[in-house]
Amino acid sequence: MNRFLKTLAALALSAAALASHAQAPQPPEVAAKAYLLMDVTAGQVLAAQEVDTPVEPASLTKLMTAYLVFDALKAKKLTLNQTLPVSERAWKMPGSRMFIDPKMQVPVEDLLKGMIVQSGNDATVALAEGVAGSVERFVQLMNDQAKALGLSNTSYRNPEGLTEAGHTTTARDLATLSTRLLHDFPEYVHYYTIKKYRYPGTPASNDTNRNLLLHRDPTVDGLKTGHTKAAGYCLVATAKRDFPNVKGRRLLSVVLGASSEAARANESQKLLNWGYTAYEGVKLFDAGQAVASPKVWKGKSAELKLGRTEPVVVAVPTGTAAEVKTEVARPEPLVAPFQKGQAVATLKVKRGDQQLVELPLVALESVEEAGFLGRAWDAMRLWIR
Repeated sequence: MNRFLKTLAALALSAAALASHAQAPQPPEVAAKAYLLMDVTAGQVLAAQEVDTPVEPASLTKLMTAYLVFDALKAKKLTLNQTLPVSERAWKMPGSRMFIDPKMQVPVEDLLKGMIVQSGNDATVALAEGVAGSVERFVQLMNDQAKALGLSNTSYRNPEGLTEAGHTTTARDLATLSTRLLHDFPEYVHYYTIKKYRYPGTPASNDTNRNLLLHRDPTVDGLKTGHTKAAGYCLVATAKRDFPNVKGRRLLSVVLGASSEAARANESQKLLNWGYTAYEGVKLFDAGQAVASPKVWKGKSAELKLGRTEPVVVAVPTGTAAEVKTEVARPEPLVAPFQKGQAVATLKVKRGDQQLVELPLVALESVEEAGFLGRAWDAMRLWIR
């Protein structure tokens, strides 16, 4: 299980249970219909409200559209330099646009920038048609992918996010999707940091990224805005900050249904700043570090080193790092062989009575079976034991 799956497990936990802990910091008042703050590095929900209430996603829908386009690029079904036609349907899309027209053949990379930076509905439809052949087929792929990612309260009706009956999601599902986007496509998420973009030959009236935090906070590196009359003003924001104990600690906020463009940015900034100050990241183990080295029976090695392929980090209320305790649960006896990367045990991290995370521990090295005499000797010792 990797960092992303750990994050999914955290999203499945009740945020209310977290908030009920006696010493948990109280989140700030957030002027929005729903919100969620996630420590992506630690895989923990820090604060949440109305996370499973269905809402219209507006242009946050384009996070799923981008996921499918990135997936097509990764699978080499598309290339960034490949040009796509602009259909009449794409050209006539209402709402935000990058102002492309049917006379153009636009590179995929430019369409991505138009969709992400300008939130262009025309670019979004052109990409959907380029990936799936039609918008209708693409929407089917969106819903199939939503099921595959475990977005149990999400239903798509279009790729761009215009209001349509049945087109809904939740703050929890948006956090899951955003976390997966960051995890699965690190080579493409830099597009979300672009502050200005305009395709040559098009008007400059819509060339500035609406994510105001990109222009205010140098640690913010994404992710997407959305707005319709029904949805209100929405923002999924991500930030990465360095701390002495944890470099590149990433938080992700989801703010839905704010009253204005400025409000969604202010409330998101408030959540991010609170998360970084109210909670500290604690690195318990480095990537590849042995968390435990229990005895192995019938193996060429006498012990099995157990650990993780990425650092083990948890988020705790600032000043409470000394209260963190770890516990390893594993089968007994451990009998060889074991393959490197094989899940063998579980690491439970707690603060007091509160379990923060539960992670699988894998074999950091392979342990082969011992020879006949070694196996026979250990078999006898196990029998006596």
